[in-house]
Amino acid sequence: MNATRPPSIVDLKGLDSTEAARRLASEGPNILPGNLPKSLPGIVAGVLVEPMFLMLLVAGGLYLALGDMAEAIFLLACVFAVIGITLAQERKTQRALESLRDLSAPRALVVRDGEEVRIAGRDVVVGDLLVLHEGDRIAADALLVDGQLDADESLLTGEAVPVAKLPGGQSASLFAGTLVTRGVGLAEVTSIAGATAVGRIGEALAATREPPSALQMASRRLVRWLALGGLSLATLYFLTNWVWNGQGMLESLLASIALIMAILPEEIPVILTVFLALGAWRISQRKVLTRRIPAVEALGAITVLAVDKTGTLTENRMQVAELQLEDAHFVHAGATTLEEPFHELVEFAMLATPADPFDPMEKAIQQFGLHWLTGTEHVHAEWSPEFEYGLSPDILAMTRVFPAGSSTRHMLATKGAPEAVVDLCHLDSAHARSILDQAGAMAARGLRVLGVARGQWQGESPPRSQHDFDFRFLGLLGFVDPPRAEVPAAIAECRAAGVRIIMLTGDHPATALAIARDVGLSERPDVISGAQIDTLDDRALAERLRQVDVCARLQPVQKLRLVHLLRQQGEVVAMTGDGVNDAPALKAADVGIAMGKRGTDVARESASLVLLDDSFSSIVAAIRQGRRIYDNITKATRFVMAVHMPIIALTLIPSLLHWPAMLTPVLIVLLELLIDPACSIVFEAEPEADDIMRRPPRSVNASPFAIGNIVPAAIQGIGASIILLVGYGSMLGLGIDPAHSRTAIFIALVLGLFALILGNRHPEDPLISGSGVRNRWLWPMLAGVVLVLVLAVGTPYLRDIMGLTVPGAISLGASAMLLLATFIWLEALRLVLRRHSGASLAHGGKP
Repeated sequence: MNATRPPSIVDLKGLDSTEAARRLASEGPNILPGNLPKSLPGIVAGVLVEPMFLMLLVAGGLYLALGDMAEAIFLLACVFAVIGITLAQERKTQRALESLRDLSAPRALVVRDGEEVRIAGRDVVVGDLLVLHEGDRIAADALLVDGQLDADESLLTGEAVPVAKLPGGQSASLFAGTLVTRGVGLAEVTSIAGATAVGRIGEALAATREPPSALQMASRRLVRWLALGGLSLATLYFLTNWVWNGQGMLESLLASIALIMAILPEEIPVILTVFLALGAWRISQRKVLTRRIPAVEALGAITVLAVDKTGTLTENRMQVAELQLEDAHFVHAGATTLEEPFHELVEFAMLATPADPFDPMEKAIQQFGLHWLTGTEHVHAEWSPEFEYGLSPDILAMTRVFPAGSSTRHMLATKGAPEAVVDLCHLDSAHARSILDQAGAMAARGLRVLGVARGQWQGESPPRSQHDFDFRFLGLLGFVDPPRAEVPAAIAECRAAGVRIIMLTGDHPATALAIARDVGLSERPDVISGAQIDTLDDRALAERLRQVDVCARLQPVQKLRLVHLLRQQGEVVAMTGDGVNDAPALKAADVGIAMGKRGTDVARESASLVLLDDSFSSIVAAIRQGRRIYDNITKATRFVMAVHMPIIALTLIPSLLHWPAMLTPVLIVLLELLIDPACSIVFEAEPEADDIMRRPPRSVNASPFAIGNIVPAAIQGIGASIILLVGYGSMLGLGIDPAHSRTAIFIALVLGLFALILGNRHPEDPLISGSGVRNRWLWPMLAGVVLVLVLAVGTPYLRDIMGLTVPGAISLGASAMLLLATFIWLEALRLVLRRHSGASLAHGGKP
């Protein structure tokens, strides 16, 4: 497209849907190369370097060297089983991440079939018309054909100063990935995907890998230390067997490999990868998109939720409800006519508002004015301002300047915060006080209030500030934005969960306080304003924040200061925002939450979470899900630590006591193939606890790997180990042959694995309780455990490989007694720990 060509009427209708679909099919999606899922060879290569895989290969090779072909074949076959399980888990995780990536792809507002529609950025095609507003990230290279805007092109140039864009010439060029910082416009797409400027630079916008979360790094440290400890112990064990016990070198090496396989908790990285990825996917089902996986961890620790009012607590469905002149009042509800004295107020409110606005309040003004004034001389759709003064932190009002008959005469239309408009009108204190009292009364009724003024100016060069004009105050507009119906219940749930809610809004203090009372956010009569915040130092402000729940008339920089201050006090802060200027505070919060419907792309990219429906209740649902995910990680970690204890003991102790070997590498591998799905399927699917939103937030320093969680798990496993070792020794002492003894202990161990699952699902409840029916994977897991046992002892080939035998009545009786003893031990331990440590075991011990 020629940059100097003016847009035609046909151009402004955009592509039709059929042509857009054809171009998408022929040109491909608007995504940069490099955003590809992990390939099959990549997954296999990752498995090849895993310690468990290397142990399997070495053990298989040793069995080959010893001439035990059946054991070698079984172990090497398990290599493919491990690869299969890993592929299944990777694919499960990948599907979850792909779902999130599809949701988080940049969106674009385009004109299709003559109407504005919002589509995924990947569906933008050459020839599309992009509708651009302040805060949007441009989806593709394009040429501006209508409007005027500024773009931040620092992504390409490194220069932070926005670049002015006008239709025609070189200044019309817009680039994918850059940000609209001011203005509105219409642009025709010229290049997509790798053909864009940013694509040619070298995939600068390709999807980035998330850094490891705090839990993932902690788990890696734990696994690393356990691996080093296991390797040291296995080396000592090898030397003991070879040098002091006189065993052959290969047999000793095989025994030491079995020990390190028993010690290494390779399930923990799997737990965190699967739980966090699937947790983010589950949260997305609650209309909350997770853009940064570590945010899933922080959700359960949130202590303060700082929320905007408009659109989060309310419906963001603005409509003009009241008009207020100095001596007259109009209520929209039920009205049939608008009296003449109010016409001028509505006329200048419309003139102070763009004809096709984006802001909900400005839309409400235009709709109200067209409803009541169409057909009168007060509607001026054909008028276009010569220039305008935008809102600024110093003056919370905007003025549009229109020609008035000659090149030097102008008419002014102003709207903004009542106090700002009153100040622009240079009223005496009594007159100003009277108007502000009227505004305060309207705000106290829950209305959002704007003041309107008109003025005249004669001259050729406009002054630098709106203060240099003379204005006449016309009146006040009151807007209603009803609270969302679900908000009061969601706020009550937060309060029960120990999460404090603070409203951060730019609205009038009385309006904010009225809404806060309506939704049950606060009963405190006090509110702090942005102006008051600026007069306080950090210490005084921190003290003030303990006494108020509503902060009104805030500027974005003040929101950022409040977030920093709350975090310095040790709070874990979640904050909502939607604008470009909210981005720093969203990024500074522990969990930044951007609005998905009305939020700008800048806000969404700065945030950790995106509300797809802009609903406060979705935030509460995300907190509930975050707590559930953390609980389940804690439970799965506890189970892994508990179940490895008997495996270690039954591998190490019999050899040290010169008993026949109990657990060989073959049996350990079989157990690992059961433990892995128990973690990633059963515990991941565990439903939330009944009291999950009736307990305080967990400490930010709490960890599933804390002593308070690991020690009880180790005690569980040690007790089960002693029971099984006593049983094994007793059977050998009674003259029962090693094969029958090993079979009895192995059956008890495998079924004891299921007992440990029950013992760690709800440590506060009895092992045998009705809570199991809530987890749909629990009983299929039991069926799988029983099936593995039947195959292991019922199939001659597998039975011979594992050194087992068909169990007789004595073996089955011994297994039943040991399993019963294990249940009794776990139940007794539960009662003792519950008495001494309360709920710390249930919800993750403190470090």
